[in-house]
Amino acid sequence: MLQKLFSGFFLFLCLMALGQTDSIVTLDSMKTLSKKEIRKAKKKKKKIKVVHHDSLILFNKQVLVGEVKQLAQGVLSFKTAYSDSDFKIKWKKVAELYSDRIFIIELTSGSRLNAIMYPGKTGKKSEVAIGFGETTYPTDLHNIIYLDPIGKNFLSKMSASFDIGLTLTKANNLKQLTADAAIGYLGQKWSTNSTFSLVKSEQDNTENVDRLESSTSLQRFLPADWFMQGTLEFLKNSEQKLRLRTTSRLGVGYFFTKNNRQYFGALTGIANNREEYSDGITDSNSSMEYFIGSEFNHYAIEDLSLLTSATLSPSLTEKGRLRLDFKFNMKYDLPWDFYIKTGITYNYDNQAAQGASKGDYVIQTSFGWEL
Repeated sequence: MLQKLFSGFFLFLCLMALGQTDSIVTLDSMKTLSKKEIRKAKKKKKKIKVVHHDSLILFNKQVLVGEVKQLAQGVLSFKTAYSDSDFKIKWKKVAELYSDRIFIIELTSGSRLNAIMYPGKTGKKSEVAIGFGETTYPTDLHNIIYLDPIGKNFLSKMSASFDIGLTLTKANNLKQLTADAAIGYLGQKWSTNSTFSLVKSEQDNTENVDRLESSTSLQRFLPADWFMQGTLEFLKNSEQKLRLRTTSRLGVGYFFTKNNRQYFGALTGIANNREEYSDGITDSNSSMEYFIGSEFNHYAIEDLSLLTSATLSPSLTEKGRLRLDFKFNMKYDLPWDFYIKTGITYNYDNQAAQGASKGDYVIQTSFGWEL
């Protein structure tokens, strides 16, 4: 039953995403730019080669002229005619920005809209007026936490990363491989993200370790920092004698804080949990769960970012059963989009399979690259 509900919810989110318009999300009585007008602007852009002349003024008085590519997680990507690659500029270092283009804009208040940024009317340099024509909404430049030009293609809205770690030790002939990968898409009304994590370890006189974890989530943004989310997760873990655990989650969440330094959100809902064991004793199992989870991401410590998440899942159909999934990652950015990451993943189940460990953790350090 829940699987049908989950499939229906995913279909609902997809239809909402496909049916989203490019009209402005109004702030109070702000005027709407119609879908037809935006389509017309996009067609015009395709017919001629557009040269953008966005301007930045930094707090150190440096002036840059070029093209705003994107603002996300407190970092502005900016392209100039003389640079081989985009500049990555901390948003807090930008004093003024001037552009006549239409952007997807997200504010700290949770509002998401399509608008042009005009100079403010009070004379304060950091003030901008977002909207169209005579109908605008004044705000401080640093209340903007996401900025994306209208008309970008699908691939330009995607993100991806891959990292790998390898350990070889002569003692006990230890060989260990770890790998992580992620790919995501961020649109105006929705986002999707998929992750993959692998740990394989071989050692003399010890059972091999085989762990595989992956997840795919689809998130639909709602007004005032609320969101809906559907998630499908898979876990294979030799330590807990899991041949495969498949978890389908449906929930609603809220961002308690979301700005250019960090975000913190929580999510709650129901889940269906299906498990197949490798011990040859424990029967396959299907159960219903209630879950509550949270995620915190801090990305304003220069080149260092911290990401932690936790999900607590009490069972609704198995008396006394409780599961916990916890992750913590610390990433340090290197030149040319490379990075070093270290983290810990912990899974706990107070009613694990017979002879299996209730808790299992992985600590890993890896080197990777992100797009």
